[in-house]
Parts: sequence; C-alpha cells; structure tokens
Amino acid sequence: MQSIIRVIFISTALVICPGGISVGQDKVLKMSTTTSTENSGLLDVLLPEFKKDTGIDVKVFAKGTGAAIRDGMDGNVDVIFVHDIEREKKFVADGYGTKRFAVMHNDFVIVGPKKDPADVKGSRNAFEAMARIARSKSGFVSRGDDSGTHSMEQALWKGSGVQLEKKSMDMVKGGSRTTLSFEHPQDLGGWYYAIGQGMGKALIFAEEKQAYTLTDRGTYLEYKFGRKEGLDLEIVLQGDGKLLNPYGVIPVNPKKQPHVKVDMATAFAEWLVSARGQGLIADYKIHGHQAFFPDAIPDVK
Repeated sequence: MQSIIRVIFISTALVICPGGISVGQDKVLKMSTTTSTENSGLLDVLLPEFKKDTGIDVKVFAKGTGAAIRDGMDGNVDVIFVHDIEREKKFVADGYGTKRFAVMHNDFVIVGPKKDPADVKGSRNAFEAMARIARSKSGFVSRGDDSGTHSMEQALWKGSGVQLEKKSMDMVKGGSRTTLSFEHPQDLGGWYYAIGQGMGKALIFAEEKQAYTLTDRGTYLEYKFGRKEGLDLEIVLQGDGKLLNPYGVIPVNPKKQPHVKVDMATAFAEWLVSARGQGLIADYKIHGHQAFFPDAIPDVK
C-alpha cells in the first residue's frame, strides 16, 4: 500500500503546468517593470488572466526602466518588462537576459496646459516642440528617474538644439547605490523640474505647475479619463515617428543569476506574445481609447 501511495505522490509531483512549471514549485514570479504598465491599468487586466491560465502570481515592482534593468542585473527579479529598446538589447547582449520578446507599443505624447504658452501645437515635430518650450521658458516637468520616458526626453532635447548641461547624482534604491547621470536644459529648478518620480506623479505635478511634460499615451489616458479627479492637461503634440514607444519583456538569465525562476519568467514572456496575451493587449481600452498595440501578432483578433 505504501508503495502505491509513493507512486501516486511522485506522479502528482511531476505534473507539469503550462510553461513547464512543476506543480510543487513556488509559483510567485517577481517582475520589475516601468511605471507606465502599472499606471495605465494594463497589468490589472493581464496578470489575473495569466494567473487563471498558469496558476502563477506575479509580484510587481514598478519603477523606471533604468532601475528595472538594474534589478534584473542584480538578480532581484526574475523578469523585466520595460521600454527602452537600446538598453534592452544591451541587457541581452551582455548576458543578463535570455531573450527580448517584442510585446507591444504605443507612443509618447507631449502634454501641456490648454493655453499652450509655448505654442507647441504650431510645431512641425517633437524637436521643434522642445525648442519652443525652452525658448519661452514655460514650465517643463521631467521624470528625472532614468526611466525609458526620461531617456526619450533626453533624446528629444539633444535633437532640439537647446544647450544642455550634465548632471550626476547618487541614488540609493533597494539598498543598492548607483550614480545617475543625465543631460538637461539650463535653469534646472527654474522652469525645468526634474522630480525623480514615476509617470503618474509627473503628470499630477505638471498639472499643478501648469507645465508641459512628456508622457506615454497609456498613462496619460488613464489619468485623463480613468480617474475621478481627471486631468486638465491636453495633448499638444503627437504623431511624430520619433515618439514611437516599444515595450519588451526579458527573462533574467540564470547563467548570471542561478536562483531566478527562468521557467516561470519564460512562461510569462511566451504568454504575453501568444494569441491570448496579444488579444488582451489589443482589447484593452481606456474609456474607448486603445492604449497599446500588440507587436508579436499585430493583426490578432
């Protein structure tokens, strides 16, 4: 009888879930991700459905893309879900990630006060828009947090022809010390505010200051239409090809961090780029506005 029970136990323990995850394994996946995936409300839709399909819980750490990548490098998480494609490629090339899965995209937009004091709406492109803001010394709020949005903002400033200054500052996050270096227009603290916060807080601060800011479209839609408080900032520039905002998910490489749950991380990445995950992303709308567009299966139904 004991041998029969032992056989049943062993058989049960070897039952494999989707993604090759054993039943007996601790099914909690740790993910570092950009604040925009959380602030937009997308994760509130995706993660419960992923758990229904696989039984895997995902513990989310929402922060800027730079900090999320550092989490992956330090082995603090099992997977990262971010939006800075050059740094993502380097993360994989340096051996910290197994593979980048192209998940989805939306775009960045410049938002500002209805009066549009810098006349950004009259700009031909994003470079000119930034130059107009600087010339008029209208308020501009930068996340200033080494996020993917912050990286895009710096690229726009460099393309604008505005004279920039370099700044380095020490940061301690999650017990790790790092030095953040970035470039910004002159008059830091005057008309240009670098607040070191996520996208949602940057939008609220910009509204309080009646200033401009660069934001991903998904978070803007959520704060504009998805909250009781609303947001009176308006889109003043959109549609420039430079403002494309692709997102990728990358399992952390066990060759660098042997303790990570690479099977679960890979299962999550493959689920996001499956017809199931891509369909949920395509269907996710904020008050009728599509927030993200699937990249793995662009024509998913």
